[in-house]
Amino acid sequence: MTEVPPKLRILKGAEPDLSAATYQIHDESHTIGNSLRWMLMKNVPHPSENHIHLRIQMYDNLSSLEALLEALENLGNLCDTVENAYKQSLSTDSYERWDERS
Repeated sequence: MTEVPPKLRILKGAEPDLSAATYQIHDESHTIGNSLRWMLMKNVPHPSENHIHLRIQMYDNLSSLEALLEALENLGNLCDTVENAYKQSLSTDSYERWDERS
């Protein structure tokens, strides 16, 4: 019988007080990963360091750098699209209006 890995594992390199750690969640998809990331960003204070650590893990000999560069380009394109739509709606005076209530 095959041993089932634990659902949640703390990978090596974690701080003894668990102030920083990498976790592995077994048998789940990006859906829970993105949801957890969103909840953490919503509920956990931003770090006091002015940099972030980003781990990208690829398979089949694909480049994590190429994935990062493509994601950054896609994000830039998305921001441009939103900005253009915003400016267009302002210039044509076609945007939703509502009254704020105190």
